[in-house]
Amino acid sequence: MKTHRPKARLNTAPGKLGWIFLWLVGIPIPILLILFLMRGCT
Repeated sequence: MKTHRPKARLNTAPGKLGWIFLWLVGIPIPILLILFLMRGCT
């Protein structure tokens, strides 16, 4: 039986990796939260 993943979940994976990368290179979480909110929480 195949598991079916929604396409929306697949489309957000690269975005999440980008945020994690920014955090790993040393950008503080409050700055990342401000950027996240300014982008419209997408």
